[in-house]
Amino acid sequence: MRNWTAIVLLLLIVGPAQGAMALKGRLEWLHKVEMRVVESGVVEEITVTAGQHVERGDLLLRMDQRAVQANLLEAKAQVARSRVNTERAERELVRTQELFDRGLIAQEELKDAELEQAAAVAEEESAKAADASAQIDLERTELRAPFAGIVVSRNVWTGDVVYKTLQQTPLLVIAPNDRMLARVLVTADVLRRYRPGQSARVNLFGEMREAKVYSLGVEAARVEVQGAVYELDVIFERRADELLRPSEVVRVVLP
Repeated sequence: MRNWTAIVLLLLIVGPAQGAMALKGRLEWLHKVEMRVVESGVVEEITVTAGQHVERGDLLLRMDQRAVQANLLEAKAQVARSRVNTERAERELVRTQELFDRGLIAQEELKDAELEQAAAVAEEESAKAADASAQIDLERTELRAPFAGIVVSRNVWTGDVVYKTLQQTPLLVIAPNDRMLARVLVTADVLRRYRPGQSARVNLFGEMREAKVYSLGVEAARVEVQGAVYELDVIFERRADELLRPSEVVRVVLP
């Protein structure tokens, strides 16, 4: 970690004549998403491993779905039954209205038919809600990629019993692979010179890449004898065929 102190000191001696500063930095993921299941169960299938690239919506993990599939089938059957009851109640209401209009039945019988029809409609809506809930439960048995990215870590295996309240370690961790951060440590005086969005460049192993200042540290990353140092991140586009990993050392050029 003391090497970062030396990096900060390079601010005074390293940089092109035009006033730009070239600093050693390290690569970081733009962000990471820790994925856990929201229902307890047994892991049935895992389709990815660490280092694998995935597209948005790709299946990552599936839990045993038999119980939730059975619940979904029952919910759909209830929707069908309630729909039949609704149609029957609607026909009865039409018939009752005709009889009432002809003066053959009392108004109370018409009101009863209206209540029966309203109750049937309410029951059907309740069945539809149960069907939608069962569909959500089925969807929750799967983890799918929230964006195109790379699997950073995998901490689960087929056959594992997973409890939704005991997942201290995420089952999978995903990071976007279209952009990355290059992070440098700078003094407060240097940090004040920049704002998010300012142009920068990153030297990726001999290739210069256009970048922009992404974020400026608010709290000190560390306090050294020479003073506090802060994180400054620049963001750059990452090509799909590039094999870049966090903590790799690169050079960041700040204007």
